[in-house]
Amino acid sequence: MFSRLVLAAAFASFSITSAWAGEPQPGKVSVVFDRALPNVPGKSMKGVLVEYAPGGASPAHLHPKSAFIYATVLEGAVRSKVGDGPEKVYKAGEHFVEEPGAFHAVSANASSTEPARLLAVFVLDSSEQELVKPVNK
Repeated sequence: MFSRLVLAAAFASFSITSAWAGEPQPGKVSVVFDRALPNVPGKSMKGVLVEYAPGGASPAHLHPKSAFIYATVLEGAVRSKVGDGPEKVYKAGEHFVEEPGAFHAVSANASSTEPARLLAVFVLDSSEQELVKPVNK
């Protein structure tokens, strides 16, 4: 009886893991710097490192309406679609911008075999605490 229970639990765990394996994994996000701008009262600059595993993607999202974002791909290639612009692939060394309040429909690793990393630099109101607001498509 005990062995059947263990077998059933193992099967259930495998089934759940297999279902999750088909979904893109979200990027790992780390704030690498956060500094008030002394010559621009009320504004701050934040650097955010986004690391995508192969096939990884972030859900569609918005950033604060005060946030201007300059993103540079550090490693690999990133697919991005911001606002009404086209979906584009940016390779290491290339950059894109996000205007304040822009909808970021696609942000994903363009490769299913290699990791990707980007550095997003935000200039925004110092009072902003949340950098990302998920949006249902």
